[in-house]
Amino acid sequence: MVADSKLPLQSSNNANMKPSKTIEETYQKKTQLEHILLRPDTYIGSIEQHTQRLWVYENDEMVHRDIKFVPGLYKIFDEILVNAADNKQRDPSMDSLKVVIDAEQNLVSVYNNGDGVPVEVHQEEGVYVPELIFGHLLTSSNYDDTVKKTTGGRNGYGAKLTNIFSTEFVIETADGKRLKKYKQVFSNNMGKKSEPAITKCKEGENWTKVTFKPDLAKFNMTHLEDDVVALMRKRVFDLAGCLGKTVKVELNGKRIPVKSFLDYVNLYLSAASKNKPEPLPRIIEKVNARWEVCVSLSEGQFQQVSFVNGIATIKGGTHVDYVTNQISNYVMNVVNKKNKNANIKAHNVKNHLWVFVNSLIDNPAFDSQTKETLTLRQSSFGSKCELSEDFLKKVAKSGVVDSLLSWAEFRHSKDLKKTDGTKSGSIRGIPKLDDANEAGGRNSDKCTLILTEGDSAKSLAVAGLAVVGRNHYGVYPLRGKLLNVREASHKQLMDNAEIQNLKRILGLQQGKEYSSVKSLRYGHLMIMTDQDHDGSHIKGLLINFIHSFWPSLLKVPSFMVGFITPIVKATHKNKTELSFYSMPEYESWKESLGGNAKGWSIKYYKGLGTSTSREGKEYFKDLNKHKKEFVWEGDQDGDAIELAFSKKKIEARKNWLRQFEPGTHLDHNQTLIKYTDFINKELILFSMADLQRSIPSMVDGLKPGQRILFCSFKRNFVKEAKVAQFSGYVSEHSAYHHGEQSLSSTIIGMAQDFVGSNNLNLLHPGGQFGTRNQGGKDAASARYIFTNLSPITRYLFPKDDDGLLDYLNEDGQSIEPTWYVPIIPMVLVNGSEGIGTGWSSYIPNYNPRDIVANVRRLLNGEEMEPMHPWYRGFKGSIEKTASKEAGVTYTVSGIIEEVDETTLRITELPIRRWTQDYKEFLDSIITGNDPFIKEFRQYGDDTTVEFEITLTEENLMIVKQEGLLKKFKLTTAISTSNMHLFDSRGMIKKYDTPEEILEEFFHLRFEFYEKRKVSSSSCTHLKYFIWTEILIKTYHMLQKFLLSNLEMELLKMENKVRFILGVVKGEIIVNNRKRADLFLELQEKGFTPFPKKSKTVEVDVAGATDDTEETEENSEVSAKGATASDYDYLLSMPIGSLTLEKVNELCSDRDKIQQDVEDLRKATPKSLWLKDLDDLEMQLDEQDKAAQAEEEGKVVKGKAKGEAGKRAQRQAPKIPRKINKKDNNAQAVRETLENSSSSAMETENVPAVVKPKGRGGSKKAKKDDSDDDDEDFGIPDLRERLAKHNIQSSPDHSADMETEVPQEPAGKKEPSKRAVAKKKPVTSLSEISESIAEIDISDEDLEVVAAQEAGKKGRKPAANSKAAKPSAVAKKRGPAAGKQTQAQQKLLTEMLKPAEDSGISPEKKVRKMRASPFNKKSGSILGRVGKELETTTDSEETLGSSSMSENNTEEVTEVIQPRSRPQRLNRKQTIYVDSGSETDNATNDDDSDFEEDED
Repeated sequence: MVADSKLPLQSSNNANMKPSKTIEETYQKKTQLEHILLRPDTYIGSIEQHTQRLWVYENDEMVHRDIKFVPGLYKIFDEILVNAADNKQRDPSMDSLKVVIDAEQNLVSVYNNGDGVPVEVHQEEGVYVPELIFGHLLTSSNYDDTVKKTTGGRNGYGAKLTNIFSTEFVIETADGKRLKKYKQVFSNNMGKKSEPAITKCKEGENWTKVTFKPDLAKFNMTHLEDDVVALMRKRVFDLAGCLGKTVKVELNGKRIPVKSFLDYVNLYLSAASKNKPEPLPRIIEKVNARWEVCVSLSEGQFQQVSFVNGIATIKGGTHVDYVTNQISNYVMNVVNKKNKNANIKAHNVKNHLWVFVNSLIDNPAFDSQTKETLTLRQSSFGSKCELSEDFLKKVAKSGVVDSLLSWAEFRHSKDLKKTDGTKSGSIRGIPKLDDANEAGGRNSDKCTLILTEGDSAKSLAVAGLAVVGRNHYGVYPLRGKLLNVREASHKQLMDNAEIQNLKRILGLQQGKEYSSVKSLRYGHLMIMTDQDHDGSHIKGLLINFIHSFWPSLLKVPSFMVGFITPIVKATHKNKTELSFYSMPEYESWKESLGGNAKGWSIKYYKGLGTSTSREGKEYFKDLNKHKKEFVWEGDQDGDAIELAFSKKKIEARKNWLRQFEPGTHLDHNQTLIKYTDFINKELILFSMADLQRSIPSMVDGLKPGQRILFCSFKRNFVKEAKVAQFSGYVSEHSAYHHGEQSLSSTIIGMAQDFVGSNNLNLLHPGGQFGTRNQGGKDAASARYIFTNLSPITRYLFPKDDDGLLDYLNEDGQSIEPTWYVPIIPMVLVNGSEGIGTGWSSYIPNYNPRDIVANVRRLLNGEEMEPMHPWYRGFKGSIEKTASKEAGVTYTVSGIIEEVDETTLRITELPIRRWTQDYKEFLDSIITGNDPFIKEFRQYGDDTTVEFEITLTEENLMIVKQEGLLKKFKLTTAISTSNMHLFDSRGMIKKYDTPEEILEEFFHLRFEFYEKRKVSSSSCTHLKYFIWTEILIKTYHMLQKFLLSNLEMELLKMENKVRFILGVVKGEIIVNNRKRADLFLELQEKGFTPFPKKSKTVEVDVAGATDDTEETEENSEVSAKGATASDYDYLLSMPIGSLTLEKVNELCSDRDKIQQDVEDLRKATPKSLWLKDLDDLEMQLDEQDKAAQAEEEGKVVKGKAKGEAGKRAQRQAPKIPRKINKKDNNAQAVRETLENSSSSAMETENVPAVVKPKGRGGSKKAKKDDSDDDDEDFGIPDLRERLAKHNIQSSPDHSADMETEVPQEPAGKKEPSKRAVAKKKPVTSLSEISESIAEIDISDEDLEVVAAQEAGKKGRKPAANSKAAKPSAVAKKRGPAAGKQTQAQQKLLTEMLKPAEDSGISPEKKVRKMRASPFNKKSGSILGRVGKELETTTDSEETLGSSSMSENNTEEVTEVIQPRSRPQRLNRKQTIYVDSGSETDNATNDDDSDFEEDED
């Protein structure tokens, strides 16, 4: 035992090895013949019996059944058969193949004619060739791989294996060329051979015959079994199908009835169709001489029958994949296009195909000697099999598409069943669900699930549960809009938690038919949404959800219920309350009131969140009134639901929307609502609203969200404001119902001006509004960027049209018009793109100059010139490539040029191909599989594109041959085939050409004025006469409109002149009088009353804005009796206006306006429009000049930077030279002085100002607003509007209207003391007086500064005087707020005293300012002012003295900017009064025209 334990470990082989074996017995060498017999599976496959389901031929038909066979025996039979078939490739004249299978004799023979085996002695081997190739291993004629052969033999085994596994093997051949016949017999597994018997034969006698008796013992068989014989017979039929009609194939003396590959395929398909109602389809195509393909259908599992050079590849291979992939990919695309939710993959298609392939392939390679699978690569096939489009279409129509769709639906349904709900007492894990206590129990059919639109609506519903209780009511909030399950993909459905939760909550089971609600957790589904269009859409989506999966549920009475809430509530002072559930219902009630609306106030309830919890409880107390049950009337209900939500019904949906009639609404007084009525009367309103939000109007080119222009015009938005602030203004004044982000995006989009965006941006971009680098996505946040109206906007949308527009009313608030009417169609200028319900739209941009030119042609009765897309700043080409009836297609190309043999330069990209995207494309080329470029460098900026691309010379030649534009993807296509727009009637319409849009716009531009429709004739001359008639009628209307305004203004002006003269002459005393007495005096003296714009007595609207404060002009003649406020236009005039100079100015303006009236009367409509077009073209010229100057500057800088950058691309940048602050200040001073000079020249009756020389300047000088004193009379507003109709003048729209100025951004610094010393803007007395008159002054808010009389006493004021406090009104927005720091005011009579009483010398006048009657502290201020003057720097004194003109006698004051203060609450202001300078304007408050330097 001890000895045994010391033995080393032994392997299993050593352990099993008998110790009696010798070394020679253990290690043996076998001959190849011995090896084949010892290990046959290596060569012929298994020699054991297998059971496999195969096709066999028996009883004169193909049968697919389980058979028992020995693969090795089948293989040796196949080797001889394939050899015979190969002879067809060697000798095409072969036309006969005879096979005999004698099971009783255990004998198989194969005969074929054609060239036989040469009966010749092989010189090297010394044996006859037949013996060599049939009796010697590894002999073959297929070893030369340089020769492409399409035979089955390859390795040199073949027939020798049959010989080895046979007890007898006889080879016979006739060589007609050598006139010899050869016969030799092999036996004992090729162990013995007889001497060859050679006899003579006839010339031309060529054939070969092989006869063998399988060694059945080797295969553990005693006889040839029926299954094996059936398989052998089938193999003979295979060859008949492969060889075709040129070879007669016989089996056991009978010719096989197969003459083609199709005949062979029919054997399979006929057998497979036996038990089917319809025969299987067969689509066959002979691609070329080497490929023949037939396709049919399979039931869920891929089937294939394939041959390579006659060899049956029962497991397929690369040749089958080659064919099948083409079919699968094509069918997959067809199926997914037909139903995007199918999500079919290529392998899914393959499982539904039965493919037959007969191929001839060069030098085929297989996975083994059994040759069941072809492994040769496709590229080595030696031929191509590209299936034709017709063949693939036939396959798609064969029924495979329907099979796949059914399979996809089945698969989806199976997956969806995994998320089914059950009727259980309680469910957990669903957030925000308030489940009913009885849900899922015995009384579940009495339970109601309330689905709400969001959490706020859930709160309202929960408040109502206090009334009805929680036992039978559950609440679940929806997160926005439910998925449209009818068009959703399987993945979307499976990933949608909300749908899965609804199935669980309700207990819904996929595919189940419901006749009652007994099996559900809830018996009723109540939808509680907002009363707006989106709320209707949510209702529709829920109905669509149930109808898609459980249509039977909609037929169950009272299962689907709607919950309605009031959209408007009217409350009277006597606490009477009325609720309205639709707007037409409310409008009808409002009209019934007539003028007796006093005491009523209304409140709009657009969202459920508007209702209070108390109101929610009231709703549930009267549940029957608010609950509306949906009822199923028939199949028409299902058709209506499908019409609204199915993509298969696109055309029907378009017709549905075309038939929409304004005023359509659902009657909520009915208790029961038909599904058809809901779709056609309520949901259609959402579809129309969605369409209107997405597709613009032909008239103004704007979508409703873009008509924020209304607020821009209303506000006279000429001064910059933050986009975020303007968004708030829009929300307040235009009833904007969408999100802040959406509004900000709209504003930013309207201001963008980069290439590919707007040709004419209606808003001005002040900041980073996005660039072509990322297509506008790189815009800054709305709280950082500023905007205002572009100067050109009012030239496109004339103010004179504002009074003629049809303004909408929403929530009791007057909002934007139905559409604006610009002077040219803006939809062509800036283009448009959008997708709505049923329609999509794409309009390219066009050149505004081309549009103007065509308008002129139409005015002259000429034919229009064709217009082509044009984008401002685009340097590439836009070429017309195709014209169709539907529209024209254009190819847009960038610019690429060859710099040298290895360099390309790209300087322009196609429209809307953004720089960043293109850079990523170039990166992908370098990192991709075929990097044909070495590197690239970028030299462009935010407005320009420049890429330098480096390639090898070879690659550059290649890409040039392929085409540079194509290779670098520098072309895109745009089309005019989808130009859908809303016409003037609000109907969607398709336009084929831009000229058609312009023609209809031209017609409407005049028809708009008279509100009537005129049909166009196809004849150009007739159209011209029709338009002429319209022009004449329109002219009279427009003339009447403008002249009525002019006459009113003239009358008002004459009254003002009379009033001022009366005050100056002392005939009218205004001070120290009661307002009522003054009113009676004015009435007695015949002054015309001008009532303010008054509203009819209407109901008060909660949250509505008061438009009277915002309108640009709010005074019109009223026919009613005069009131005291009717004379406010006289009594509210600024004090500075009550002078003789102003009288003269008014008289001059009156004469000018009268002349304008005469000019207007002489003008024609044609001349008016032409004048507008002239003004627009002048603005376009200015815009182009500015752009050209900017471009030239960039070119100069770009060249310098580019050359420097290329010389030293990797050098670190030098440290920039420090900027001299004095230089900057000096430059700013020069700019400031130039601006001041220009402003002074524009002001009438004010002498020129001597330019002061200050030390410092401002960073930026803004353009000043002109003549505030004129604005108070409303004269320049009218005069400037008329000026554009006068040939000698041009409009200045930036000063047309009173401006509502946004408050200064928080955090802006007040002027510092040092900055105040640097600059001294001044103003004229008249302007100061106007400003004072506009300010409400109180003793507590403002101390008035009065100056000492010049030449008297001469003493200095006290130094310890306190600075005057700024007015609390200084925070007020508007022009008045900009001037209230000049706190000077006198009584009206004191201002008009004779000049000699002032005590001012002719050489230098200083105004005497008495102590203000409004402020008792003004005496203490005099001393402080004097002290401040004494401490002023020398430069300030120089500035003040040098500004005075010797010959000037007009009284002028100078006001210095307020000092800065650390805290806003402790603001103080010092005002200096001096007569030593004169100027036209001076203020420095939040809206100052000068910004100060920051230290």
